[in-house]
Amino acid sequence: MNRLSQALFVSLAIAASAAVAQDYPSKPLRAIVPFPPGGVVDTVARQVASKMSESMGQQVVVDNRAGASGSIGTALAAKSPRDGYTILFAFDTHAVNPHIYKNLAFDTLKDFEPVSLVVKIPLAIAAAANVPASNLRELVALAKANPGKYSYASVGAGSSGHLAAEQLKLLSGIELVHVPYKGGGPAVADLLGGQIPFAFLAAGVVTQHIRTGKLKGLALTSAQRSAALPNVPTTAEEGFPQFDSGAWVGVVVPAGTPAAVIARLNTEVVKAARDPAVSGKLSDQTMVVVASTPAQLNEFIRAEHGKWGRLIREAKLNLGD
Repeated sequence: MNRLSQALFVSLAIAASAAVAQDYPSKPLRAIVPFPPGGVVDTVARQVASKMSESMGQQVVVDNRAGASGSIGTALAAKSPRDGYTILFAFDTHAVNPHIYKNLAFDTLKDFEPVSLVVKIPLAIAAAANVPASNLRELVALAKANPGKYSYASVGAGSSGHLAAEQLKLLSGIELVHVPYKGGGPAVADLLGGQIPFAFLAAGVVTQHIRTGKLKGLALTSAQRSAALPNVPTTAEEGFPQFDSGAWVGVVVPAGTPAAVIARLNTEVVKAARDPAVSGKLSDQTMVVVASTPAQLNEFIRAEHGKWGRLIREAKLNLGD
């Protein structure tokens, strides 16, 4: 292809993308949430999707497809048409799953285009109300006195909560049994019911229960105490400043989605997340609204992918337990 032909091809591609964007959206959008209702990803998705529906003049319908630490819903999104009518609310497991599952039906870095990093969320280490531990130091002491007796919940193998618990085990020498759940909602239900004593989860999913005293907040993995949970200490305050773990939720679309459509989606996601009503509700659940550019989310996902890959290899973590 000569230079003239190349220039013509590029011009036609740009014109086609612009034409698609002008008519977009002309029908409802599907927002895949790869976790069950009631968890932090679902909460963020429903808040953002509702505001996007108002702004775009088309319904953004949340579709929960849970399982395998988010990889089932993610695989569905990867195979969806590349037209901007399917978006994925990705969780922190999005960057970790490639290090856990050998036969994923998608490539995290190649099969998706970033739209926006919506929120960052500190992790909460929470306990059932009847557990004899009120902070992280007491959890460690309890676990040391009862090796292998206590279990903890996370939203799946390789989730930020699971990795944080594995970090704690390495740092403190305690033994805890991992019980993976399909999402934060089911994990919190069992924690409230006393079926499991501890959980390492995105703070937003347990904030209200800690406030009401139904659960105990042992620590947050944030650099500073959260205004939403001012009485819960940080992991650094509890003697573990090495924690470098937190949850996040971002929006991605299948690779090959027109650039102009991605730009429109970014505008809409950012506008929705920064809406005072939405950002206020998210902040009240310890979430920090980021509302980034596509390039910033791309850089973030790649950094997370590399960071957790190194940790998993160096610590020789068995994430299938």
